[in-house]
Amino acid sequence: MDPRQNPFAPGAGTPPPELAGRDELIERAAVALDRIRAGRSARSFVLYGLRGVGKTVLLNRIRRDAEERGIVSARIEAPEERSLPALLVPVLRAALLRLSRGEALKDSLLKGMRALASFKTALTVKFGDIEVGIDADPEIGLADSGDLDTDLTDLLRTIGEAANERDAALVLFIDELQYVPEEQLGSLIAAFHSASQEQLPITMVAAGLPQLVGKTGRTKSYAERLFEFVPVDSLGDDDARSAVIVPASNEGVGFDSDAVTEVLRKTGGYPYFLQEWGKHSWDVADSSPIRLADVQRATALALAELDASFFRVRFDRLTPAQKGYMRAMAELGSGPHRSSDIASVLNQKVNSVAPMRSELIRKGMIYSPAHGDTAFTVPLFDGFMKRTMPLQ
Repeated sequence: MDPRQNPFAPGAGTPPPELAGRDELIERAAVALDRIRAGRSARSFVLYGLRGVGKTVLLNRIRRDAEERGIVSARIEAPEERSLPALLVPVLRAALLRLSRGEALKDSLLKGMRALASFKTALTVKFGDIEVGIDADPEIGLADSGDLDTDLTDLLRTIGEAANERDAALVLFIDELQYVPEEQLGSLIAAFHSASQEQLPITMVAAGLPQLVGKTGRTKSYAERLFEFVPVDSLGDDDARSAVIVPASNEGVGFDSDAVTEVLRKTGGYPYFLQEWGKHSWDVADSSPIRLADVQRATALALAELDASFFRVRFDRLTPAQKGYMRAMAELGSGPHRSSDIASVLNQKVNSVAPMRSELIRKGMIYSPAHGDTAFTVPLFDGFMKRTMPLQ
């Protein structure tokens, strides 16, 4: 069929044509943010789950909906190599300017910009990667101690007070939060905790891999009372079917029932993979309805596409030894697996491979769903490892 009319949209954070099964979560987030804007008690959201479940899509949808309701947003993606202050300074500067609504900065907004200038000046030496200039003079004694805990708390409270005076709210949306170092993450949580205690309209909505839950708990034990940790998983059968059938139906194309069942079997209901299989099934089909044979032909194309991009970009970040560890995991299946079993496949002791396991967790390749267990953060990665590193 005509690829120009193909409705399916596999991509990093690309909104699917049918965002199935997430309406309740989106509404819960909207209620929480509106309550925070009104000065009422509410926990904001931290979304967590494996790669390919649509966390970034949800984060962006919640952000766009919030902006439509008049909430000011600031969005960042946390890479492994940047400090948190370097990520915060430019987006908070932009947020303060949006809070001004095109007017000249004055009073609390100007104080917020001066606090940001102080924060930037005090922490540039410590972190060395803050490059954005601030068009205001620092304010002595405000967010300028050089201690991240103290200064970030001062900064967010000052900006929260400015938002409150404007009858507005500011929400910081952070993707890949698990990459923020624990000490800096603890400072961020403490700052939002302080703002929450003052019922200031400033908060965070974040997304990350499953290890984020344990990481936040280690940094600040009260994190679970400040944020609602929301698991994002694969779609149930009904929602997964809707994600496949509805976009095609909107273009006048049908799917045979057994063809949809095969898509769900191959993808496990993971939203990203549903889009990949839907796209290739459409492209190989000659006409409507899309049949089981079309999906079976599409499977080879979908796997080749995933191998060349979605899986490959993560595989290429690994050292040879780390690839060996991941291959040993794959030999055991999709997981989770006991760390001792992985070590046994490698013919090594558990203690000797523990540092490698920790490094792979830090890189976001694996996580520990329970003590002593290890699992891939990327669904279907075991199959990719077997195809890429076949046993000799």
